[in-house]
Amino acid sequence: MIDARRLRILRAVADHRTVTAAAAALYLTPSAVSQQLAALEQETGHRLVERGARGARLTAAGEILLNHANVVLAQLERAEAELAEYGAGVAGTVTVAAFATGIGLVLAPALTELARTAPGIRVKVQDAEGDASVPMVLDRQVDVAVAVEYRGAPAEDDRRLTRVPLYSEPFDAVLPVGHRLVDEDQVAVADLAKDPWIGPYPGNPCHEVVVLACESAGFAPRLEHSSDDFRAVVALAGADAGVALVPRSALRGMEPAGVVVRPVKGSAPTRRVFAAVRRGAEGHPLIRPVLDAMEAVAVREAGLARA
Repeated sequence: MIDARRLRILRAVADHRTVTAAAAALYLTPSAVSQQLAALEQETGHRLVERGARGARLTAAGEILLNHANVVLAQLERAEAELAEYGAGVAGTVTVAAFATGIGLVLAPALTELARTAPGIRVKVQDAEGDASVPMVLDRQVDVAVAVEYRGAPAEDDRRLTRVPLYSEPFDAVLPVGHRLVDEDQVAVADLAKDPWIGPYPGNPCHEVVVLACESAGFAPRLEHSSDDFRAVVALAGADAGVALVPRSALRGMEPAGVVVRPVKGSAPTRRVFAAVRRGAEGHPLIRPVLDAMEAVAVREAGLARA
């Protein structure tokens, strides 16, 4: 009989591409992961993982088992959810990983909502960049991710996850007050091709949005300054260090000096934000109220379009 715990290890190896990385995500030693994989191969009678200089990859038999593992693990999540509901104990802790703006925009107001509607639920929040939180969910480090759509993100039909759209928002152009385009009502990205740029580091989903917007306008941005903190990005623009594209919600509450903010002309680059949980866990009596509260806040208070 196949041990479901070993299916989780197989999926972690498939996700992280090396035994060492999978072990770190699961808080196990590499030798323990290797032992569990060997036991799983013995249980199934097939070689499931091949290791090489570039890491570990699943064999054809491993891919077949992984497809079933996604179904089995989702069903186990549903079983846990139904048992929790049967126990009727709508009290416990839910861990949520979210990026800073998402915390301020939807998660913090959702906590206020939950304190009123579900006082038995305690939410623990972890700050994580928009591309880091989904792997944390898959590795069972957190229960819920508030994440940003990015190149390489799990697809909407990924069998490991259930996604809940929250909101989408445009990026605005941030220009120094002495910029040649400050008198324009809207700014075309193409008109900023020769400017120095300020933006997030590579790997940040917002970096990809900026780069793709510039590529679509026919140029590669000359990124001279990098920060994942949009307050720092705006401050640098105010010091005449360059131009930037910044998500509209990240500008809320700022009183930036030395800059002007203009909408992007035409099809503006957009950040799409969603919540994600392990498939089958979306009905858990502790997790469902958290998802519902964030959805309600996104619709009622965010003032942004649904994703």
